[in-house]
Amino acid sequence: MNNATIQLKIRQRLNKLASNDYDNIECWQIVEAFNKGQVAWCRRQLHGLNVKQTGDEQSKRRIDDLQVILTEVPVTLQNRGLYYESGVLPPNYFEWKRISGGASNDCCNDPRNMVIYLAEEANVDELLRDKMKQPSFSWAETFCTLKDNRIRIYTNGEFDIPQAQLSYYRQPRRIEISGCVDPYTRVQSTVDVECEFKDDIVELFIDEAAKILAGDIESFNQVQTASQQVEGNN
Repeated sequence: MNNATIQLKIRQRLNKLASNDYDNIECWQIVEAFNKGQVAWCRRQLHGLNVKQTGDEQSKRRIDDLQVILTEVPVTLQNRGLYYESGVLPPNYFEWKRISGGASNDCCNDPRNMVIYLAEEANVDELLRDKMKQPSFSWAETFCTLKDNRIRIYTNGEFDIPQAQLSYYRQPRRIEISGCVDPYTRVQSTVDVECEFKDDIVELFIDEAAKILAGDIESFNQVQTASQQVEGNN
């Protein structure tokens, strides 16, 4: 769906198509509300805060809706003794999915695919002591944690894992309207950047944006109507 249609639909939801009063909505306000609505909607779907109460990959619809922002990047790791540590997470990082990598040791130079699961930082000491859960090259299994915006893959010093592949949900791409000042950079956009989601989801983002803008101008009837539309179609 192009940005002109998005603007038209949002103004229609707010009943501002033919309004000349002080409540006229500027294009930068539409951009900000739409982009905020994208993030809010994605967070709710990932956490299962919707009518169906289905979260990340708990239904075909959730898989289909959210695969657009699921991405994979290579990760270089540094040896820190007990664990290997990544650099800072990508700036567009939104939510964890999984990490995979190949390990080697002195006896086996060929990388061995490891099962790496995300664990709680509070449980690291217990996991390292537990014979059934500690990092094991023989069982090709270990755990990782997130700390200080970095990934730590624990090895107990028994094997090396210098490279990995991180799968994560990234931030939705922000829309931009040509000729409109970007509210995030304060620079006028020279090109249109359209929403990357399919049109049926864009319709939900339009209702999200209308709800946000209606709240800003204290139009409570529109807030209620838009909220019902967003949740009823999830």
